[in-house]
Amino acid sequence: MDYIEGALSALKNDKFVQYIGVELLSASEGRATGRMVIKDFHLNGVGSVQGGALYTLADYVVAAAANSRGKTAVSLDGHIDYIKAVSSGVLTVEAKEISLKRTIAIYMAEIRNEEGALVASYQAKMFRKD
Repeated sequence: MDYIEGALSALKNDKFVQYIGVELLSASEGRATGRMVIKDFHLNGVGSVQGGALYTLADYVVAAAANSRGKTAVSLDGHIDYIKAVSSGVLTVEAKEISLKRTIAIYMAEIRNEEGALVASYQAKMFRKD
């Protein structure tokens, strides 16, 4: 099975990320990239992208990286730091594996705007099912 197929097999039915427009661009062993075009419905009451949308974007791409090894992985814990407010454009996220053990893996992801500025940083602990 190709890495992108492996990543997508566990994630392809995620209706919420489809609804908000998260797009998986690539996945390989322990890595993934994705993007989201900012729409009006992503904005919160003060006009910047809602934190939950940023969290979902990062979490989904991390899930693709974690599931790219052909073993089902689910989130145990996630933490996001919001660094820069953004209200338009395209956000990209790159996720990479930091640590891989038999049942636990750690991932980091960075969300950036079109100019390359860091918008948010995300770290997740994933449980790898046997």
